[in-house]
Amino acid sequence: MNQALDDGPFYHGTKADLRDGDLLSPGFRSNYRPEVVMNHIYFTALPNGAGLAAELAAGDGAPRVYAVEPTGPFEDDPNVTDKKFPGNPTRSYRSSAPLRVIGEVTDWTRLAPEELRAWKERLAALLGDERGEIIN
Repeated sequence: MNQALDDGPFYHGTKADLRDGDLLSPGFRSNYRPEVVMNHIYFTALPNGAGLAAELAAGDGAPRVYAVEPTGPFEDDPNVTDKKFPGNPTRSYRSSAPLRVIGEVTDWTRLAPEELRAWKERLAALLGDERGEIIN
């Protein structure tokens, strides 16, 4: 992994209730393909991007966005960079090292119910499509 060229700040979206100092680590099931155990933890430099991930995350909790700091090297997320969006306009990254929670962020934009439904429908359609493969 090469050090990515982004200084942040960085954000992670989830439905987990976390505290400052908690570590987010890889090794959990994907929110998008539950049969896949993830080798990386994902994050973005865009709070609304983390908000989208939080809205789509598995679980019943409230969607939350946390400011995080990588504890090790990170790279562009190959699942969106060049595969879906040339370059890295989503400023999405991943690391095999944990992320440390710095604090909760509350000023991100929530999706309207119809937008969330459309995203969930797109993800469901990708489950049976090779374009939905996760580069792990």
